[in-house]
Amino acid sequence: MSETTGPRTERVDFRATSDPALLDSADRGEAHLLGYGELYSLWERQHWAVQDLDFTQDKLDWHERFDEEERFARMYGLSAFFIGEQRVAAELGPLMRAAPQEDMRLFLCTQIADEARHVAFFDRFYSEVDVLGVEGLEEKLAATSEHLNPEFGVLFDEMLKSRVDRLATEPEDLETLVEAITIYHMVIEGMLALTGQHFIIDYNEREGTLPGFVEGFINVARDEHRHVAFGARFLRDMARSDPRHVAAIQRTLGEIAPVAEGVLKPKWAPDDDDFEIFGISVTETRAFAFRALERRMKVIGLVAAA
Repeated sequence: MSETTGPRTERVDFRATSDPALLDSADRGEAHLLGYGELYSLWERQHWAVQDLDFTQDKLDWHERFDEEERFARMYGLSAFFIGEQRVAAELGPLMRAAPQEDMRLFLCTQIADEARHVAFFDRFYSEVDVLGVEGLEEKLAATSEHLNPEFGVLFDEMLKSRVDRLATEPEDLETLVEAITIYHMVIEGMLALTGQHFIIDYNEREGTLPGFVEGFINVARDEHRHVAFGARFLRDMARSDPRHVAAIQRTLGEIAPVAEGVLKPKWAPDDDDFEIFGISVTETRAFAFRALERRMKVIGLVAAA
């Protein structure tokens, strides 16, 4: 399965973001990356509201169609998203303040709003469907955190947070900003989030389950493609401006790749890369994620084009 097949990834609103992973031309290193002002305007056009979603059928599916084993697997599959959205929403402020241009900062302000909306989306879904049987956002986050694997903590609470903490005290450190954008936009959003979203949405569409969740998660994925498009544009601009930034991107990807691979596999899964999650093997999931990263790196200029 490729990121350019299927009616969902061919949606005009997804491709409007200019995320290179959705474009066959990216294999040749060709892509028209939107400017920061254009990405802001696209955010206004692609606005959506969590309160407009209807989870009535989702609750019936969850409690009447799914057995206990399937509920656990699905809940586990969503855990990293719920916590991940909360983590990145909390970490975006220093990145926004450290951005060297006003139009970059303006777009990153929209991303902070998006990440908060994504947290609200999961909070409302978990509440109305009664996924965990607990009330309150803090309580849901605490219960969900128990299902994360160790690599998730390393990625978010060590690798990303260390860069963000440095930017909070030294916002002029452009090299650290490049590292943070590489971790956040290229790996956390580009490789991990969008890969998981692709397969979870695809699985639910095939099974005809959780229609309200699918509608909202497609909107979340569209937001993420727009964020990744910003990251690709920013890193291409930085790479062209100073070879030290090229080295920073490459160094960061080399450091984080093994951890990212670990995040893609649940901690309860057997030590078998043929093990399937949402109908897709761990091997296929990893291949999909790294293929998307390769396309983005080709457009940024760090991987030779075909």
